[in-house]
Amino acid sequence: MSRNTRINALLLLAVAALAVLPLVLGLGDHKEEPFAGADAEAETAITEIEPDYEPWFSPLYEPPSGEVESALFALQAALGAGVLAYYFGLRRGRRQGEERASAASGATTAPRVTPEGD
Repeated sequence: MSRNTRINALLLLAVAALAVLPLVLGLGDHKEEPFAGADAEAETAITEIEPDYEPWFSPLYEPPSGEVESALFALQAALGAGVLAYYFGLRRGRRQGEERASAASGATTAPRVTPEGD
């Protein structure tokens, strides 16, 4: 197994552990919503500190449910990942094309040999 393969496997294991360990260890079991987002946590903390707090702004769009909100967030993350993947793929492809072009221009071209009957 090559060094890069081992590194990739270890990184995948680390990501899987970060996703599974909180569930296995029961982190957040004492909360009503165990894995609420940072926005919900901040809203709860502000309400506890200052019960009469009025927000300065209201959202432009309020999703009808938490599931729709999660789906929109996942869509946003997927689109961002797609844009990044496209950019890095395009960059790598251009670099490989430049390397091939420079290798081809540096090599001497041998004359083409054809059979006598052609």
